Amino acid sequence: MPHLLVRGVKAEQMAVISQPLTEELAAICQCGTDNFTIECLQTTGVFDGKIVDSYPFVEVAWFERGQETQDQFAQAVTKHVLSLGVPEVEVAFFAYQKESYYINGKHF
Repeated sequence: MPHLLVRGVKAEQMAVISQPLTEELAAICQCGTDNFTIECLQTTGVFDGKIVDSYPFVEVAWFERGQETQDQFAQAVTKHVLSLGVPEVEVAFFAYQKESYYINGKHF
């Protein structure tokens, strides 16, 4: 179920690493690869009166899995994104609350 929202990295680049990335993340989270969603957001950066490339940033929305798992997850995402030749990437986590999450209108 972890959702990765990626900006500042092209969809074509993310497609190259999507399979090995989800396989590693599934092992870390002890779940199937079909639990992951990766979406690349088309963004436009603006700075100092100019249009610039968006900064590479990955937001991970998930149910809390503990600090050790989160650290391993962040390291895996970072490793795979950097392997694309991206010079730097940041990863941030947002934890869903089970009581606030619904699937097809039903409480999770």
